[in-house]
Amino acid sequence: MTNHAGTRRAGFTLIELLVVVTIIGILVAIAIPKFAQTKERAIIAKMRSDLRNLATSQEAYFNTYLTYYSGGVPSAEMAYAPSQGVSIAISNVTAAGWASSATSTGTSVECQLYLGSGGPMGVALQEGSIACTSP
Repeated sequence: MTNHAGTRRAGFTLIELLVVVTIIGILVAIAIPKFAQTKERAIIAKMRSDLRNLATSQEAYFNTYLTYYSGGVPSAEMAYAPSQGVSIAISNVTAAGWASSATSTGTSVECQLYLGSGGPMGVALQEGSIACTSP
Protein backbone atom coordinates (compact mmCIF):
# COMPACT_ATOMS: atom_id res chain seq x y z
CA MET A 1 0.00 0.00 0.00
CA THR A 2 1.33 3.49 -0.74
CA ASN A 3 0.45 6.75 0.89
CA HIS A 4 0.18 10.16 -0.77
CA ALA A 5 3.90 10.82 -0.53
CA GLY A 6 4.66 7.56 -2.41
CA THR A 7 6.23 5.65 0.50
CA ARG A 8 5.21 2.03 1.07
CA ARG A 9 3.77 0.96 4.49
CA ALA A 10 4.00 -2.69 5.63
CA GLY A 11 1.65 -4.39 8.14
CA PHE A 12 -1.95 -5.40 8.70
CA THR A 13 -4.93 -3.13 8.90
CA LEU A 14 -7.14 -3.04 11.95
CA ILE A 15 -9.97 -4.72 10.02
CA GLU A 16 -7.73 -7.64 9.03
CA LEU A 17 -6.64 -8.15 12.63
CA LEU A 18 -10.25 -8.05 13.87
CA VAL A 19 -11.28 -10.67 11.29
CA VAL A 20 -8.46 -13.00 12.40
CA VAL A 21 -9.32 -12.56 16.11
CA THR A 22 -13.01 -13.25 15.36
CA ILE A 23 -12.17 -16.45 13.46
CA ILE A 24 -9.95 -17.67 16.31
CA GLY A 25 -12.75 -16.92 18.80
CA ILE A 26 -15.23 -18.96 16.78
CA LEU A 27 -12.83 -21.91 16.57
CA VAL A 28 -12.23 -21.82 20.33
CA ALA A 29 -15.99 -21.68 21.00
CA ILE A 30 -16.38 -24.85 18.94
CA ALA A 31 -13.39 -26.69 20.43
CA ILE A 32 -13.99 -26.18 24.17
CA PRO A 33 -17.29 -28.15 24.43
CA LYS A 34 -15.79 -30.99 22.38
CA PHE A 35 -12.81 -31.10 24.73
CA ALA A 36 -15.08 -31.22 27.79
CA GLN A 37 -17.06 -34.15 26.36
CA THR A 38 -13.86 -36.02 25.53
CA LYS A 39 -12.53 -35.43 29.04
CA GLU A 40 -15.71 -36.79 30.64
CA ARG A 41 -15.61 -39.91 28.43
CA ALA A 42 -12.00 -40.48 29.53
CA ILE A 43 -12.97 -40.22 33.21
CA ILE A 44 -15.82 -42.72 32.70
CA ALA A 45 -13.43 -45.11 30.93
CA LYS A 46 -11.06 -44.80 33.88
CA MET A 47 -13.86 -45.64 36.36
CA ARG A 48 -14.89 -48.68 34.27
CA SER A 49 -11.29 -49.87 34.15
CA ASP A 50 -10.95 -49.48 37.92
CA LEU A 51 -14.06 -51.61 38.48
CA ARG A 52 -12.70 -54.34 36.18
CA ASN A 53 -9.40 -54.27 38.10
CA LEU A 54 -11.31 -54.44 41.39
CA ALA A 55 -13.15 -57.56 40.18
CA THR A 56 -9.82 -59.23 39.42
CA SER A 57 -8.44 -58.24 42.83
CA GLN A 58 -11.59 -59.48 44.58
CA GLU A 59 -11.25 -62.89 42.93
CA ALA A 60 -7.56 -63.10 43.92
CA TYR A 61 -8.51 -62.14 47.49
CA PHE A 62 -11.26 -64.79 47.50
CA ASN A 63 -8.83 -67.47 46.30
CA THR A 64 -6.47 -66.61 49.16
CA TYR A 65 -8.92 -66.05 52.06
CA LEU A 66 -12.10 -67.87 50.86
CA THR A 67 -14.09 -64.68 51.41
CA TYR A 68 -14.51 -61.40 49.54
CA TYR A 69 -12.83 -58.23 50.76
CA SER A 70 -15.27 -55.82 52.41
CA GLY A 71 -13.07 -53.01 53.75
CA GLY A 72 -12.14 -49.60 52.45
CA VAL A 73 -10.26 -48.99 49.23
CA PRO A 74 -7.30 -48.61 48.96
CA SER A 75 -6.07 -50.96 51.66
CA ALA A 76 -2.91 -52.82 52.54
CA GLU A 77 -4.99 -56.02 52.85
CA MET A 78 -5.91 -56.12 49.17
CA ALA A 79 -3.46 -55.42 46.36
CA TYR A 80 -5.64 -52.84 44.63
CA ALA A 81 -5.76 -49.06 44.42
CA PRO A 82 -8.07 -47.01 42.20
CA SER A 83 -6.81 -44.42 39.73
CA GLN A 84 -6.17 -40.89 40.89
CA GLY A 85 -9.45 -38.99 41.25
CA VAL A 86 -11.61 -42.14 41.36
CA SER A 87 -13.34 -43.30 44.57
CA ILE A 88 -14.41 -46.91 44.95
CA ALA A 89 -16.98 -48.14 47.48
CA ILE A 90 -17.50 -51.86 48.12
CA SER A 91 -20.89 -52.91 49.50
CA ASN A 92 -23.29 -55.85 49.83
CA VAL A 93 -20.40 -58.22 50.57
CA THR A 94 -21.52 -61.79 51.32
CA ALA A 95 -19.80 -65.17 51.18
CA ALA A 96 -21.08 -65.51 47.62
CA GLY A 97 -20.73 -62.04 46.11
CA TRP A 98 -20.19 -58.31 46.36
CA ALA A 99 -21.11 -55.00 44.74
CA SER A 100 -19.16 -51.85 44.08
CA SER A 101 -19.57 -48.34 42.75
CA ALA A 102 -17.07 -45.88 41.29
CA THR A 103 -17.35 -42.10 41.34
CA SER A 104 -15.06 -39.29 40.28
CA THR A 105 -14.83 -35.60 41.04
CA GLY A 106 -14.60 -34.89 37.29
CA THR A 107 -18.12 -36.08 36.44
CA SER A 108 -21.56 -36.70 37.95
CA VAL A 109 -21.66 -40.16 36.36
CA GLU A 110 -21.50 -43.18 38.69
CA CYS A 111 -20.48 -46.64 37.49
CA GLN A 112 -21.53 -49.84 39.28
CA LEU A 113 -20.75 -53.55 39.20
CA TYR A 114 -21.92 -56.57 41.14
CA LEU A 115 -20.97 -60.23 41.20
CA GLY A 116 -22.76 -63.16 42.80
CA SER A 117 -25.22 -62.31 45.54
CA GLY A 118 -24.04 -58.69 45.78
CA GLY A 119 -26.71 -57.18 43.59
CA PRO A 120 -28.41 -55.97 41.47
CA MET A 121 -27.22 -52.52 42.43
CA GLY A 122 -28.47 -49.22 41.02
CA VAL A 123 -28.02 -49.29 37.25
CA ALA A 124 -25.99 -52.53 37.35
CA LEU A 125 -28.77 -54.99 36.58
CA GLN A 126 -26.70 -57.76 34.96
CA GLU A 127 -24.14 -59.67 36.99
CA GLY A 128 -20.56 -58.96 35.95
CA SER A 129 -21.53 -56.12 33.63
CA ILE A 130 -20.43 -52.58 34.47
CA ALA A 131 -23.20 -50.03 34.08
CA CYS A 132 -22.99 -46.26 34.41
CA THR A 133 -25.60 -43.58 35.03
CA SER A 134 -26.27 -41.10 32.25
CA PRO A 135 -24.31 -37.83 32.28
